[in-house]
Amino acid sequence: MEQVIGRMPKTRVRYGMLALVFVNVVINYLDRTNLAVAASNLSKDLDLSPVSMGYIFSAFGWSYAVLQIPGGLVADRFGPRILYAFCLITWSFVTMLQGFASGFASLFGLRLATGAFEAPSYPINNRIVTSWFPDNERAAATAMYVSGQFIGLAFLTPILVTVQYYTGWKGLFLVTGLVGMIWGVVWYLFYRDPLDHSTVNQAELDYIEEGGGLFRRQKKAGTQANVWTWANLKLVFSGRTLWGVYFAQFAVNATLWFFLTWFPTYLVKYRGLDFIKSGYLASIPFLAACAGVLLSGFVSDNLVKKGWSVSAARKTPIIIGLILSVSLIGANYTNDTALVIFFMSFSFFGAGMALISWVFVSLLAPKHLIGLTGGVFNFMGNLASIIVPIVIGYLAKDGDFKPALVFVGTLGFLGACSYTFLVGKIERRGETIDH
Repeated sequence: MEQVIGRMPKTRVRYGMLALVFVNVVINYLDRTNLAVAASNLSKDLDLSPVSMGYIFSAFGWSYAVLQIPGGLVADRFGPRILYAFCLITWSFVTMLQGFASGFASLFGLRLATGAFEAPSYPINNRIVTSWFPDNERAAATAMYVSGQFIGLAFLTPILVTVQYYTGWKGLFLVTGLVGMIWGVVWYLFYRDPLDHSTVNQAELDYIEEGGGLFRRQKKAGTQANVWTWANLKLVFSGRTLWGVYFAQFAVNATLWFFLTWFPTYLVKYRGLDFIKSGYLASIPFLAACAGVLLSGFVSDNLVKKGWSVSAARKTPIIIGLILSVSLIGANYTNDTALVIFFMSFSFFGAGMALISWVFVSLLAPKHLIGLTGGVFNFMGNLASIIVPIVIGYLAKDGDFKPALVFVGTLGFLGACSYTFLVGKIERRGETIDH
């Protein structure tokens, strides 16, 4: 039943803003994973070994991870409208330039640049959801925008494979980059913060604020001079709970980055599948991951509404998901393509469940440091985007991919242990959140 203040029902502008963020995430991951689709042909044309490809896969993560903390600070200082438009257009332009790469050095450098311009994106996403959604809708909202990376890739991977089939890997980079540049303009034209939006009414603003939305505090924070202080950095790097969440996010991203980088190559080179067929089969685990993140978000919010403690409601789906992500190791014990895809899909379903973990930034961060905490959180998690592709390249260099899958699965198990034993009571710095 719609909440009514006087006789005025609240508007639902927040869902329109969430839809825009959803598309941003689709574009974001389109430009992260186009390299994975291009990899088998690109590596042949540029004569790149598995070890070299491991470093190129990781190049995005080097700059992306290192710039997460500055990206969080920028997200705290500047509004999402202008900053996101700038990031979308610049990283998409660099994506187009990848179509002109002539060897390891140029491709590595362009992937570094892509990661640098994408760095503020997830801290911005978190700030937007924290501004537009009350606490009891935030896990579902987080799940909705995170699902964009899976829904988009599930349906777009076959298209990307087809684009490459007809235009080559150079054409693939040009097409995906152009799409992102156009969307950057669309974002700038349509996104607004809650207090700046012309169609949001007072009833919706009150509903968001009374439920824990932080748009007024963030509006003030945007004009403050300096959140980059040693005291603030110490605050977001302190405490067993935060470190437990940071490490677990590394484990979640280990599985994610296997699928974003090596998975298509695994199907084509190590499982011997046809390139076009592999594009369709590769989309199935992404659909499973989408189902996992949506299920986890809505279940978690419902558990909160039913009176579960925030700690239990938020952690339980994540722990279950991380345990399920270990199942990709099962692919080592079968030669049946259907079973390989089943194990991969079940694993990615579990990783998807664990990806509502962004909700912990909203719950644990000091209210004036949402962006900075999100930057640290994403920095720690995206160290996996550097380490995991390189390690996989070395583990698989002799033609055996089994050790690589064991490596990824083990990290998922350790992530579940981190949430179980390290992440304790959920409380903001100086404010108890659990109940």
